[in-house]
Amino acid sequence: MKLLNGRDFSGSLSTDSSAIILNETAIGMMGLGKDPLNKELDDGNKKYHIIGIVKDFNFNSLRNNITPLVLVMGHGEAHSVLCVRLTAEQLPALLAQVTAKWKQFSPGLPFDYSFMDQDFDAIYQAEQRMGRVFAAFATLAILIACLGLFGLAAYAAEQRNKEISIRKVLGANVSTIVALLSRDFIKLVMISILVATPLAWLIMYKWLQGFAYRQDMQWWVVVWAALGALLIAFATVSYQSVKAAIANPIKNLRSE
Repeated sequence: MKLLNGRDFSGSLSTDSSAIILNETAIGMMGLGKDPLNKELDDGNKKYHIIGIVKDFNFNSLRNNITPLVLVMGHGEAHSVLCVRLTAEQLPALLAQVTAKWKQFSPGLPFDYSFMDQDFDAIYQAEQRMGRVFAAFATLAILIACLGLFGLAAYAAEQRNKEISIRKVLGANVSTIVALLSRDFIKLVMISILVATPLAWLIMYKWLQGFAYRQDMQWWVVVWAALGALLIAFATVSYQSVKAAIANPIKNLRSE
């Protein structure tokens, strides 16, 4: 948390028991002006004075806008939540010390703990599961598509064996024949990219609208996806194309 103005709480000041720190959203929503420090707020039971302004930060899911936040300095056993910054080294020993201190100051409250990084990670479990599901289906779709392309390329090469052999006899090199056999398949992949790109962009745009804070879609993501699809398709088709291009033309023309 970054203080933009004012100061933090101080245990040496008894007046801080009625002090509060507000975030930027709370300042704006309450209409406290450009200089809210030392102004008083009354909740009906107690008066509080503002000692600081903290920069807005996300304490909920990024699907939600940052809400007004009021920070107070807690006292007594009424506050049953404690945040502790720890290092990963010697974690069991540190947890034992925290447990002992908790029981010392709050003997009537059970001690239960969780790690903040895990708590924030749990907020996005649905997105992570969806990512894994989509990755699995995408891998399966690519595999099926490659098998289909491989079979079509083998069939096309078999159908054009005589043509390929004649071209080789007339001086065509391997790269020319590979380009000849791959051209039609690459055209089909490019057509599918033109159809899929707007749909993928629209779906991702709609999904991102569910987040108050989000990363905008970048054009280079689509370009890299298209290049990847073309590369996978060419690699799949080129195997059969090269196999047909390096075959001995005499065997294919012997029956003519």
